[in-house]
Amino acid sequence: MEQTVNMVLDIERSKRPYDNPIPRPIPTEELICDTSKPYSSSDACYPLDISTAQSWSLSDVFGRPIKGSCLATDTSGKPIESLCIKVPNKHRIDTSEGSIERIDPSEDERCYVLPSTELFEMTLPQQDNQAVVSRPTPPLYASRSFTGHGQERGGVQTLLTNPSRDAPISFIYFETLPWFMKPYIHTLKAQSITSLSSLQEDIITSIYYRPALDRQRGTQLELQITVPPASTVRLTYDFEKAILRYTEYPPDANRGFDVAPAVIRILPDPFRQRPEAEYLRTTSLLLSLPTPDFSMPYNVIILTSTVMALAFGSIYNLLVRRFVGADEVEKYDFGKFKAKIRGKLAVLRSQLLGRDLHPDKEKKIQ
Repeated sequence: MEQTVNMVLDIERSKRPYDNPIPRPIPTEELICDTSKPYSSSDACYPLDISTAQSWSLSDVFGRPIKGSCLATDTSGKPIESLCIKVPNKHRIDTSEGSIERIDPSEDERCYVLPSTELFEMTLPQQDNQAVVSRPTPPLYASRSFTGHGQERGGVQTLLTNPSRDAPISFIYFETLPWFMKPYIHTLKAQSITSLSSLQEDIITSIYYRPALDRQRGTQLELQITVPPASTVRLTYDFEKAILRYTEYPPDANRGFDVAPAVIRILPDPFRQRPEAEYLRTTSLLLSLPTPDFSMPYNVIILTSTVMALAFGSIYNLLVRRFVGADEVEKYDFGKFKAKIRGKLAVLRSQLLGRDLHPDKEKKIQ
């Protein structure tokens, strides 16, 4: 099985960390106005959309040029072109010195053999023409989403469209679901939206199902499906959401749990210019599970500690504190207490003013 990695890149967003890290409005003098509009004037500028023809380079997108060439070779031992780009033949491409360019005019593709030791930089300046590379029609369109509402149950809906108008398409639909997402196989339905005469037995030819084991393995669902020409098949089933332990939730529990995309293996058809199998993947899903209130344990701890402190403090005071009557208290001479306080204040005052209240003691010392 051969696997490839494809990337859809937004040129404008990729250049933003270098040109405009914090998105700010473009200055007026840098705006490119669309003067073809009848309502365009000197005091009003309607920006021209140039996102499809703006200039970019490898350093702008990836932060640096490519250093060195690819060491891989084909079956004959010849070096493989390290970089290929699909652009119309009318577009101009500027590359650094030392690279070898190979143009295929029939497929609108250019490949470059990179230098082994030098840096390779490729720049696509802004183009004036609107020529674009024609995109081949994919053999199948797939769209997958959640249905239903609530925290207990839900559903999965997959739309499979065959763009061919004269030939059906057969493929293997494979899903791996987490163990806390338990599907009901008896609710599995496949219905053609465009052709109501198609039966489910004609669409799903075989089913392989391996149930999940809690906290050990997920659910494996594999279907062999045949979609009629120029038709759209809707594949649906219901599932139940399991309740996790509070220790099994991630720190961002309210974000949800990722569900892996479905893998579609289109079976080879030598009569339809498809001698080898092709693989497609749907988008991943975000599953929302019942989430407890993680602050409740702290609230319980605080409330329990407060009650225990109040109860213990009251009981401790009752056991330790000594209660006596007012008539049992000995009489106290408040006159002596006042005289003592006055003496202390006089000593403190003398210390602050620098005076000595006992001059007789100083004479005796002399």
